[in-house]
Order: sequence, then C-alpha cells, then structure tokens
Amino acid sequence: MTSTTEHPVLIEIAGSIATLTLNRPAKLNALNYATIDALQRHLDAIERDEAVRIVILTGVGEKAFSAGADIAGFSLSVEAGVTTAMREFVGRGQALTRRIENFPKPVIAAVNGLAFGGGCEIVEACPLAIASDHARFAKPEINLGFPPTFGGTQRLPRHVGRKRALHLILTGDPISAEEAVRIGLINEIVPASRLLKRTRQLAATILGKSPAAVSACLASVTRGINLSIDEGLAVEASQFAQLAHTSDVREGISAFLERRPAHFSGR
Repeated sequence: MTSTTEHPVLIEIAGSIATLTLNRPAKLNALNYATIDALQRHLDAIERDEAVRIVILTGVGEKAFSAGADIAGFSLSVEAGVTTAMREFVGRGQALTRRIENFPKPVIAAVNGLAFGGGCEIVEACPLAIASDHARFAKPEINLGFPPTFGGTQRLPRHVGRKRALHLILTGDPISAEEAVRIGLINEIVPASRLLKRTRQLAATILGKSPAAVSACLASVTRGINLSIDEGLAVEASQFAQLAHTSDVREGISAFLERRPAHFSGR
C-alpha cells in the first residue's frame, strides 16, 4: 500500500475485506475535512458493494491511528462563526461517527497508535476495536476550551460508564491500551507487528457467519442499546422476523441438527 498526500484515505480490497487507511502521517492522521469526506465516500461505495462484507479501519504508520480533528482547518470554521462551525465541523464529524456506528457491515478499528479526540470518537463508534500494545487514547478537547464534538460525550459514557467517561473528558489525560481494554473501550491488545494479522483473523471469523445475521446483530445492538428493554426486545424480534424465512436460517438449523459446519449463501 502506497502512502500519498493526494489521497487522505487509502482503500484496499482483498476478498470480502475492505481496509481503509487514514493517510496523513505528517499530521498524525488528523481528520481534516477532506479526510472525513473521503471516508464517507468510501463507506458509501462499500455499502453498495455486495462482495465486501467487513471494513477494517486503521492509520498509516505506527505512531497514530488519528490524532483527532485537524485544528488548523477547524479554527477557520470557528472564526467564520457558530453557524459555519456547526455545519462544517460538528455536523461533519457527527455524521461520520453516526455512519460508522450504524453501518450495516462490521467496521473493525485496528488502532495502530494514538487515538486522540476525533480519532478516539471513531474508535467509540466502531462495533469492534483491536489495538497495538503501544496505542493510547485521550479526550483532549477540554484543553482547547470545548467538549468533544464527534459524539464522544454520548458514546463514551455508554461504553465505559459515566464516571470513567467524565474522568477522561474532564481531564484530557491519555490512557494506555491496557486501561482501554480494561474499561471496555477496545476488545483486545496485540503486539504492533500482529495488529493487522489479528484484525483480519477476527474478520475471517465473522465472514464465516451469515451476512444477513451479522447485519441483524449489528442493527439489534445499535438500535436497541439506548431503548428500554421492552423496546429493545421488539427491535430484536423484528430483526429475527426479517430472517426467519431465509435459506441461511434453514441451513444453520440443518447444519446444527446434522452436526456439520454450516455453509451460508447469504440468502
């Protein structure tokens, strides 16, 4: 994979896995508007591509997954006024993390270095995350005089609890990968040399499941997590109802009863 400044996000498709790589190493893969827009375009194309079933999101190099928003670009929007800042900065960032969180195919963050600010918020939005052993996470927006704006004040407390989230948000202090996995921000830690290999192994495990069932699981959890239990159960039941008549459900049940591996067709 070649790093070029002309392409803020690189895409590589191998089989059913698309790897999106943030490609601004000189800026620690900071999220400028071009990067956010490129991520959205790639996700749009991946959603339409039925051959691609899983997305891996990572950064170029070993220093940074993403240092967060590109403050130089953001400052120009602030200077232009609240309306412009809300539209260009807050609106763009929240739309990206919402897109990742609600994406119908799993997005796995392979956190190859520091994930600060908006970079951390992307990790929060991803359904799954694996980090290298030297990765660090932080919410430093407080040091700039404002709260997190890409969804961090909402998703982080839901992931790690109110008090843990507020400690990170109000201090801006970074935490290690070990602390991030302990509090539930990421799923696991691996040596940097094994990060992408392990992430692809996880992707391969999910690829062995029914595509429709994977999407239903994502939708059930994402839509139901902020509802009452009864409303969430209704979402779960609705997702099952959409799949009950499919060939994959019949195949899964038959394989179980016949004590053989299931071979899902995606239908």
